[in-house]
Amino acid sequence: MKIEIIKADYFDDAHKQAIPYLLNEYAKDPMGGAEALSEHTYDNLVDKLSTLPHAFSILAFVDAKPAGLINCFEAFSTFACKPLINTHDIAVLPEFRGLGLSQKMLNKVEEIAIEKDCCKITLEVLSNNTVAKSAYEKFGFTSYELAEGEGHALFWQKKLG
Repeated sequence: MKIEIIKADYFDDAHKQAIPYLLNEYAKDPMGGAEALSEHTYDNLVDKLSTLPHAFSILAFVDAKPAGLINCFEAFSTFACKPLINTHDIAVLPEFRGLGLSQKMLNKVEEIAIEKDCCKITLEVLSNNTVAKSAYEKFGFTSYELAEGEGHALFWQKKLG
């Protein structure tokens, strides 16, 4: 079994096909919202990502088949006065789970974050996704609080439009 972990090239045809395919499979999973991507998103995602200088994606291939994806965005920590990487989507197809792909892809994200002199890597995870939480804790992620006893940070959203 050959495992390949790479930073995606948004202009490579195989990568342009793999990214929306993997994200769509994740979106259809209950932990991804249980709803397929819209046709517009599926068809335009990679072209839009390619216009964002602060975006990058990590792909995992197993025996040349798309198996995993992490979409990342560089942001900025005002407290550290340094960039950070937010891992926005992390997905491994069910048939490839148990191969350590999430750890391998996160290693690649960390390599890139270190190259960019980032202060941290962030992610969001559903509170009931115990499998993902375990994988992220194994990699070194934890919830955080700014001052002891003042509460843990929560990730909230307000949808627009």
